[in-house]
Amino acid sequence: MTKTYQELLTEAYDQITTIPTEIAVDLVEDPDTLIVDLRDRRELEREGKIAGAFHCPRGMLEFWIDPSSPYHKPVLAEAKQIVFYCASAWRSALAAKTAQDMGFVNVAHIEGGFTAWKEANGAVEPVPAK
Repeated sequence: MTKTYQELLTEAYDQITTIPTEIAVDLVEDPDTLIVDLRDRRELEREGKIAGAFHCPRGMLEFWIDPSSPYHKPVLAEAKQIVFYCASAWRSALAAKTAQDMGFVNVAHIEGGFTAWKEANGAVEPVPAK
């Protein structure tokens, strides 16, 4: 094994912007910020999501943010700050690094993820089961 997940996370944390939860709570209302939930659909259905967040499963990120991909989602190409989150800020750290590696400059992730968000009493909306 060349790199462990911990080494990948350390590299990501060194190169990305981490937004404290208290500041992220205010970004929900910012029209120039897109909050992106990377968690699995089952996690969303079980726990809800940040109010107004866009859902992009982590496994689809590279395909959805690349305008040349047949799976591209235009909302991810708007001139906004993109703030990723997951359950505990591991997937979101790697996602922010990946987005930067793909040329995005205005990306960040939420410190502590959805777990910290709920602890800070951030707005959560339910996600109905499909």
